[in-house]
Order: sequence, then structure tokens, then C-alpha cells
Amino acid sequence: MSRCILLTICGIIFLAGCSTSDEIDYNERPATEIYNTALDALQAGDYETAATEFIEVERQHPYSVWARRAILLSAYAYYVDEEYDQSILAAQRYIMLYPGGESAPYAYYLVATCFYEQITDVTRDQRRTEEALAALEEVVRRFPDTEYARDAAFKIDLARDHLAGKEMEVGRYYLDQEAYSAAIGRFLEVLARYQTTTHTPEALHRLTEAYLALGLREEAQASAAILGHNYPASEWYEYSYILVGDPSY
Repeated sequence: MSRCILLTICGIIFLAGCSTSDEIDYNERPATEIYNTALDALQAGDYETAATEFIEVERQHPYSVWARRAILLSAYAYYVDEEYDQSILAAQRYIMLYPGGESAPYAYYLVATCFYEQITDVTRDQRRTEEALAALEEVVRRFPDTEYARDAAFKIDLARDHLAGKEMEVGRYYLDQEAYSAAIGRFLEVLARYQTTTHTPEALHRLTEAYLALGLREEAQASAAILGHNYPASEWYEYSYILVGDPSY
């Protein structure tokens, strides 16, 4: 969905550093000529050339109306070329120069989407997921009535579920290592920060398991009861029910 939303902006540069070397030829061209060359490259799928040419629009004609458009289109060209860091820089440049511009919602959304598409699986560092979540929440906060906010809200749920999955992955590792207190801390974190995600039933079951392993039967019964009250049809409740009723614990 986000690719379609991002593509709509194409009807509308990251500022390149000016070289001081006398050895580099400076070929000044009209803004419209550079801009149209960039558009042709973009439509042909030559995203690297498109981004370079859009940047050139601003470099040669920084105060033209074409420069403002070219900043975002360079960001888009970098995005579809999966050069996410460059895309973020270009979009953030637009935000810095034109915070009240009509395309500002798109720029914020593009930054968030670039972070979002760099989310890795739960076995790896989740810094990008945290950055994506913060950027997506900013889109919703700043532009609540836009199509960008609606898509961002959907992505927020997925990002939060991903972060909860990371906590669960670590918690299960601690549980397997019989580091029960550390495991409990992770599962409680899921319940405190990500209780609306799909991981909540398992987190409650794992709490029950960890509490029983520590001999904390009342705490185990409490977490199992919460699980049963909120997710009575969950397989995790069935597992907890069996554990709590097991006299060997």
C-alpha cells in the first residue's frame, strides 16, 4: 500500500555539496531541462540517475520552484532504489526548508516508511523498528486526517507487534536458561508496553510458567486467571491451566 501512496507524489533534493575544484566542469543547464531529464530517468527506472539529476536541479537553481519539487522527487527516487538513508536525508531536508509546505505530510511519511522497510527479524537489533515506530507516530500526530496517517496507523500496529516479538524472543531464551527473574521482566514488559499485540496471551502463559518454576504459585495462578478471563479460547490458556493444576509444581 505504501508504494502506491508514495508513487502519487510523482506529479509534483538533497543539497549536494558544491565542489571547489577547478578541475570539475560546471555545465549549467536550465532548471526545466535538468528536471525533465530526471523525470525521464525516473519513469525509465533509472533511479540513481534520477536522484542525481533532481539533486542537480537544486544545486544549480536553489531558489526555483523546480528545486522544491526536486527535493522530494530525489527522496522518492532514492526510496524506490532502496537507498533508504539517502531518501531519509532528502525528505528531512524538505521538512527543514519547508516545514509548512503542502507536501510536508508526504515527506514525514516517506521518512517513516524508509525506517519501516528496514525492520529486521526479531533475532536482530531492533533500532530501526524503534525509529520507524517514532516516525510513524509523528505522522499520525501531525497529520491525523490524511491518507498517510491511516497507513501509518496500520504500520504502527505491525511495528509494535514486532517489538513485542523481540521481547518474547529474549524472554523465551532466559526461560530456557532458567534465568526466571530475567524472563519475567521481559514478559512483564510485553504486558506493560504491548498488551494490545498478538503476543499477550503467550506472555501471560510464560509468566505462569516462570512463576511456577520459582515456586510462586499465587502469582502463577493470578497470571493464568488473567489469561483465562481475557483469552479463554487461547491454546496458551489451556497450557497454563494444565500447569497450574499440575501438583508437581
